[in-house]
Amino acid sequence: MSEQTDKIKGVQFMKKMLTVMLIALVAMGMLFASGSKETATTSTKSEKGVITKPTTTTDPQLKKNIKILSIWAEDNDNGVLITSLLNKYIKEVNPNFSYEYEMVSSNDLKQKVTTLAASNDLPDIFVYESGKPILELVEADSIMDIGAIAEAFNFSNSFSPAAVSLLKTLSGTDVLYDLPLGMNVEGFWYNKALFEKAGAKVPQTWDEFEDALAKLQAAGIQPLAAGGADKWGLTRVVNAYLVRTAGPNAMKDASTGKAKYTDPIYVAAAQKIQDWANKGYFGRGITTVDMNTAGSMLMTGKAAIFYNGSWFAGNLNDKTANLAGEDGIGFFNVPVADASISDSTAYSMNCGNILCVGKSRYDEATGWALKYFVENIGNYAMSTQGTVKGYNYTTTNDSIPHYTQLVLDEIDKAKSAFTWFEATMGSEVSTVTQNNVQPLVTNDITAMEYMKKIQTAAELQNL
Repeated sequence: MSEQTDKIKGVQFMKKMLTVMLIALVAMGMLFASGSKETATTSTKSEKGVITKPTTTTDPQLKKNIKILSIWAEDNDNGVLITSLLNKYIKEVNPNFSYEYEMVSSNDLKQKVTTLAASNDLPDIFVYESGKPILELVEADSIMDIGAIAEAFNFSNSFSPAAVSLLKTLSGTDVLYDLPLGMNVEGFWYNKALFEKAGAKVPQTWDEFEDALAKLQAAGIQPLAAGGADKWGLTRVVNAYLVRTAGPNAMKDASTGKAKYTDPIYVAAAQKIQDWANKGYFGRGITTVDMNTAGSMLMTGKAAIFYNGSWFAGNLNDKTANLAGEDGIGFFNVPVADASISDSTAYSMNCGNILCVGKSRYDEATGWALKYFVENIGNYAMSTQGTVKGYNYTTTNDSIPHYTQLVLDEIDKAKSAFTWFEATMGSEVSTVTQNNVQPLVTNDITAMEYMKKIQTAAELQNL
């Protein structure tokens, strides 16, 4: 009996001990959980790739060394802007900040970025191509949401609205993932003296455009020069008409399968350009004239209208080449068909190479540096280079040549952007598009046949 009692007491003692141990373990678990939570909260503030709103409105001068990958030397082109602005940031704002700058050939850029992304080792900031190329990085969650950073650090208003619209259109996303490093508009350059001779007015609609073409031809003046030998000069004109009749998302819709290149409105754009060629508006030998020659024809009074981008201002500023003189050539945006579909404040634009921010290295220190860069690059690029980079600017450059200023004025008018014909196409589709535009304007294939070839290439690409 005594032995039985001892056993019972022993069991009861063990139960009490287990209870005490369980209570202790629970308490310790709660303590560790509390500690873990506290640690997680603390680490979130500096966790790589996480965007948090700063707790201060002034730069806290955080210590950081970032890596930059570029296709430009530090003393050339956009390389100067990047390094100069970061040096100013270090000198004027955060002496604890530093950077390492690596240059790679543009031909090797994609392979370099792909390799670094695969090993989760992308630089803090790197140059890349806008549009489809960055989608792979977005899908792999390798780059930062620039729009979210701008919102957190309060510098969203420093971007040009047209640049943001263009970059989102190119990537096909509702999120801004890249920083622009250029801003070009495209449209029609015209010879003022030839317009005056023909009694033609600068067109704002396609009906007015065709009226001007007819008047110019009636006056014995070649209405259009297109650089058909280089092919893209012609596809740009097809695109110009298409976007104004089908809307700014026309090419995106076709590339994603939402629409087909063989839809009537797409075919109508190709048909319009073929009609102009059949009427002789492009002159003789349309497929043998390259873009440089076409531009020269405009400047020497041999053709009245030439589609090209704002970069053509460099040719126009050359007094030895531009016989029309300092104010002899004008510019007008792609004419409008229906303002409710695409209005005059929408421009065909491109932004050259862009900057992305690697997610594996991003933290608050990088956010502050980006804020300084974005808020200052607009004025810095204008004052030092006379260029627009896709950001707002208030400074002026009194030494800017007339045609460069003309371009800047046009860019300022842009409120939204649409892309060029091949922007959303894969390489195979783009090749088919350009290789067949010459037979289109020489009437060797119909507009429907032209678009069928493009549609077939797109379907094969998506298999």
